[in-house]
Amino acid sequence: MTIAPRRTALSLLMCTAASVSYAQDATITNLDTLRIESLEAQATLGNDQITAEEITDRNAATIADVFAGESSVTASGGAAIAQKVFVNGIEESLLSITIDGARQNKSAFHHTGNVLIDPALLQSVEVSAGLAPADQGPNALAGSINYTTKDARDLLEGDDPFGGMNTLTYGDNGLGFRNTLTLFGQQGGFEYLVSGTRASGDDYEDGDGDTILGTGADLTDFMAKLAYTTEDGKRLSFSASETTDDGLRASQSGFIRPDFAEVIGRDSELYEALSQRTSYTLTYEDESPSGVFSPYLQLSYNEQAMDVGSLYGVNTSLSGVAKNEFQVNNGTITAGFDFFHETAEGYDNTVDPRTSSGSEELSNVGLFVQARQDFTNRLSASYGMRYDFASFDAADGSTFEDDGASVNGSVDYVVNGNWTLNAGVASSWGGYELGEAALVNYGTDWTYDGLTASRANAARIGVRYENGPWAAKAAVFNTEISDINAVLPSSGDRGATNDLTSRGFNGSVSYQAGWGFATLNYTYADVEVDDETIATTAYYLGRPVGHIFGLEAAYDVTDALTLGGTAQIALVNKDTVEELPAYEVVNVYASYNPAAMDNLTVRFDVQNLFDATYASRSSDGLDLSTRVVALTEPGRTISLTASLKF
Repeated sequence: MTIAPRRTALSLLMCTAASVSYAQDATITNLDTLRIESLEAQATLGNDQITAEEITDRNAATIADVFAGESSVTASGGAAIAQKVFVNGIEESLLSITIDGARQNKSAFHHTGNVLIDPALLQSVEVSAGLAPADQGPNALAGSINYTTKDARDLLEGDDPFGGMNTLTYGDNGLGFRNTLTLFGQQGGFEYLVSGTRASGDDYEDGDGDTILGTGADLTDFMAKLAYTTEDGKRLSFSASETTDDGLRASQSGFIRPDFAEVIGRDSELYEALSQRTSYTLTYEDESPSGVFSPYLQLSYNEQAMDVGSLYGVNTSLSGVAKNEFQVNNGTITAGFDFFHETAEGYDNTVDPRTSSGSEELSNVGLFVQARQDFTNRLSASYGMRYDFASFDAADGSTFEDDGASVNGSVDYVVNGNWTLNAGVASSWGGYELGEAALVNYGTDWTYDGLTASRANAARIGVRYENGPWAAKAAVFNTEISDINAVLPSSGDRGATNDLTSRGFNGSVSYQAGWGFATLNYTYADVEVDDETIATTAYYLGRPVGHIFGLEAAYDVTDALTLGGTAQIALVNKDTVEELPAYEVVNVYASYNPAAMDNLTVRFDVQNLFDATYASRSSDGLDLSTRVVALTEPGRTISLTASLKF
């Protein structure tokens, strides 16, 4: 799609101005939740929300646990330093990732995860599969993942001035100890929260009883939040966090590879690696807007540093957004601009002090407008546009500039009391990608001939059914991303490009009753790179998913006792170079909240109940058995958790 840049930018600004004018002239009404924005409509469009209750039900200790029972979102295994998240088989580095609205940069090393995050205080996770709206932010090629952490007011009851929470977990098979202490309070519009988590454990054993070297938990997480809210709803908040994984990790030939169990032909030794994310975010918003003025302003900075052995990599990101949500008589219109400036720098870690091997810088400014409206009592729509201007400074001193437009639209149509149809399309300009920080100019100087901007085209059409306690949804999807420059270049060729496609089907059936619930999810994703089935080491691109089932259920035996569990089933995938085996893993739990001490919850978990030996379908190197031994997951693991609120 070719669009005249200046004409498009002018059109966008005119649309924004027209939207403001229309909003000012329109009759302002108090709106119920727009149907296009309802959880049911968004879920069919591939935009799922994992709630605080679901995160609690899953007793999440790692980011992989957060997505237990899901099928469209999967995570690789091992220690926290190694875990990556995939949406319909596409790696999160091709999605827009935010924490409390703040943009996050990608990984500094391909054998490690992209965004190190501890789930202890997660309030919710919103996942958009391919159809991110214009106000979601730039570079949302395959969608977005938005993590939201808890504020003091999420944990306090009513006007309570002070509270606290202590959660302690102990488990066998390498889980070890995990302790989270959180204190929070509020007074006269001010509120605060401070929290710390420490997790430590030994290397775990897989289902065959083999110890997997370098997998022991060794994570530390700190978070502090301050906020002030005026009586008329003006809220200013600041948050700071630091998450660190600095455990002993398996290393071969001078580089850690925590995503593999072994590298064949190379001896493994333990190295005290480092993955550390530090973030600061300042946010202003109006939570009780009147009239048409409802501003949202945010400025954030985050840094991810990695010590991976012979190399050290650092990514930084300074980003901001200014937007306003205009209320109109049939919906909302959000308009504004955002920006980011990011760097990736590599260092030679074999000398003291370490020396820089080179760096890249990427800047972007975007303008956007997104409308969400109920046109009739049957038809709702969300549609929008953004225009981005990007500048890239290469490690060889050259500079590249480009700009492009992104458009999206989705509709939700009620057929009758039980059936609803919806569909969405998006064309997203992706701009440039920073290269892998740790490997800048490693081995050879990087070259940039052919460096170009990427673009994604996505479409999704689905149907949902609701009848009493029963609900079902199904959708087919297709996401195509073209001209993805090499983040991990071969022979230093950063201008090399790949085309990525993920197409398939998402479906689910759920039953909700007073005693509990049961949900069965199913995803089939055919992921290809340059028209060939994607490899299991296609770093910064994706993984071959195939057929995945996810199951989650809970049953309230009494008001105090709940039994539940999750399961994931992967079918054989024969499309890869080597056949990927099937597996089934089941996790169960019992949670007890005694009436006499309603501030105490005691929970007993058994993960991998049947002691299966398996590697997650999202893990690295599954089809490279002649070169690596894939990382198998922990065998049966038993744990006890006690959570006390005070």
